[in-house]
Amino acid sequence: MSNAAFWRGVVPAITTPFAADGTVDHAFLAQHARQLIDVGCTGIVPLGSLGEGATLSFDEKRAIIATLVEALGDRAPVIPGIAALSTAEAVRLAQEAQRLGARGLMALPPYVYSTDWREMGAHMRAILEATDLPVLLYNNPVAYKTDFVPERIAELAAAYPNLQAVKESSCDIRRFAAIKALLGDRLELMVGMDDAIVEGVCMGAVGWIAGVVNAFPAESVRVFEQARDGGAKAAMELYAWLLPLLRMDTVPKFVQLIKLMQQRVDMGNERVRAPRLVVEGEERAQALAVIDHAIATRPKL
Repeated sequence: MSNAAFWRGVVPAITTPFAADGTVDHAFLAQHARQLIDVGCTGIVPLGSLGEGATLSFDEKRAIIATLVEALGDRAPVIPGIAALSTAEAVRLAQEAQRLGARGLMALPPYVYSTDWREMGAHMRAILEATDLPVLLYNNPVAYKTDFVPERIAELAAAYPNLQAVKESSCDIRRFAAIKALLGDRLELMVGMDDAIVEGVCMGAVGWIAGVVNAFPAESVRVFEQARDGGAKAAMELYAWLLPLLRMDTVPKFVQLIKLMQQRVDMGNERVRAPRLVVEGEERAQALAVIDHAIATRPKL
């Protein structure tokens, strides 16, 4: 698979499964990753927001990368999220990921601290310079308080050939057109918001870093392919069924909700790592009503 090819298609931001004692369940992680690739996903992104990367130790991150590289072999690339409190730790993680066999990186701004372009740009440049792996820039100003506007992305793309793609999660679908206007086809565009996948593909995105795919992989792959091959009209029926689920990817408790989906379809459990707690009470009842309705009306593909 060429570097460019693995920015295309549906690439799950894989959840991190936890055993009853709170440790990472590596056996299930490997099984889940293979299951996602079996249905047509094109790569795996561990250690992202959905993967609860901020709650994982450095050694846990290393072990997760190693498990996924071994589980997938040459079938699909492992593209870990590179995020940390400090630039030095992000650089160390990027270099360790390459050593362990990762074939690309998803670079995030630092956790907690966000400020001006001079500092945030320096952080991203340090990651881009840390290895020769191809890099996906993750822009999510809602979650990380740093906004890599199209002009800044273009600045990085001009200086770093290994910057190959952008995961755009600003909630502004106009960003796709703005990046294209500045860069043409220099970067591959990927959708980072589940409930904008059809809109993003219509605006030129060629890939999707997906969340709900962890529980509904076949439907996620199909709706992406329908939008890619036939446009919005071709995807709309399946998209309408999926949207109530996809919208759960864009709320603060998205990790808990997607893991609850996984548990409901027997593709994982809902255990999360504190400070997250599983949803309870009326919040849980409302989520299950949506999930169970989707299961009851699940289309035959």
